[in-house]
Amino acid sequence: MISPTTSRVSDASGETAQRHLTRRHALLAAGLLLYAAIAAGCQTGIPPDALKLSPVSLERRQQQTRKFEGASERDILMASAGVLQDLGFNIDESETKLGVIVASKMRTAKETSQIIASLLIGVLTGVSTPTDDRQKIRVCLVTRPVADSNEKLFYVRVTFQRIVWNNSKQIARVEAVEKPEIYQEFFARLSKSIFLEAQQI
Repeated sequence: MISPTTSRVSDASGETAQRHLTRRHALLAAGLLLYAAIAAGCQTGIPPDALKLSPVSLERRQQQTRKFEGASERDILMASAGVLQDLGFNIDESETKLGVIVASKMRTAKETSQIIASLLIGVLTGVSTPTDDRQKIRVCLVTRPVADSNEKLFYVRVTFQRIVWNNSKQIARVEAVEKPEIYQEFFARLSKSIFLEAQQI
């Protein structure tokens, strides 16, 4: 004869085992669902054109890049630093081994039309609107050898950026400088400077 106490212990053990089994089933199901989700994500993969440059980006890169032949990387960097200094830039960083020059200059960002518009808005609404006050123009220049070429064939890429502060001393915007004439003028000066540097003139 089984005592009531023994029966209750057996029932409790059975319920505990059933709960463990149910929990294991739930964990197994969750694991299978997670695996299926990961597998589906892996099958999707990276879109074929994810790393492809857009036509606008490609055009911008072409605008920022020129190929120079007949001068060493050192000569190109020396000429580049000279051109930047002639344009009023201060050299912030220069690493010849890496082929990198970073430079900047401070200039006014005040525009008469913007100031007049701000005054008119203030008169009409009683609200003062901030206007551009000063800007830092930054330039980053990078050289790299053309693949499968001799020692004197290099790409030079230069990018200009400006950081604009308003008259409340807050950063109003950070933007790339994309005017083609700025890059054309820079590379025209650089071509002449590289020639003179290579000729030791």
